[in-house]
Amino acid sequence: MGKGKQKDETRWREQEAERLYAMYKLEHQLLAAGYRRIAGVDEAGRGPLAGPVVAAAAVIPPGTFIVHLNDSKKLTAKQRELVYEQLLAAKIPYGLGQASVEEIDRLNILNASRLAMMRAVRNLPVKPDFLLIDGHAWSGIDLPHRGVVGGDACSLSIAAASVLAKVTRDRLMIQLDQAFPGYGFAKHKGYPTAEHYSALACLGPCPIHRRSFNLHLQLTLEQASSSK
Repeated sequence: MGKGKQKDETRWREQEAERLYAMYKLEHQLLAAGYRRIAGVDEAGRGPLAGPVVAAAAVIPPGTFIVHLNDSKKLTAKQRELVYEQLLAAKIPYGLGQASVEEIDRLNILNASRLAMMRAVRNLPVKPDFLLIDGHAWSGIDLPHRGVVGGDACSLSIAAASVLAKVTRDRLMIQLDQAFPGYGFAKHKGYPTAEHYSALACLGPCPIHRRSFNLHLQLTLEQASSSK
């Protein structure tokens, strides 16, 4: 590597370290307040028409450097996979949780998402003493906690949880594509795309479709919109 490229690489790493440090601000404040195991909590899969909602809880120890760690929505699929592998290589404590399609239909997607998040917290290998929850917090949480709207973009712990949840769910939907072929789950991961609506029109819903999402009504509305 030439001196120019080395200089650019060094500068980039410095800027990346500054960005990551800035995203650790909430965690630093809580560490200064005496908390030691701060878990970020997030979910993936609230919007799809099919499949479970998957949540993750992650503890990022001070000084952990994970290149490109950010809100999963700001990363490409390849970048998410690379960050995911870095998180595993760093052996950060994390837990995963799911809420099934049946639970989504019975409880509604908001309550099912919260259920998945608390399952992720319970599955952590360490007991957290504070939770940073993406979005709004809710009653009934028996740990000190804070809801952070847009938290996956301003908290490293929540960002890590968002990547872990997203990659886990995407991989699960790729597996479910084998069990329920024809819908394109491996490509759209259950989200309401034109391809997905077209498959629904031809095949009807399968066992992993969320019946509470008014699939046929949404299909009718989508078709009406596309014909205008």
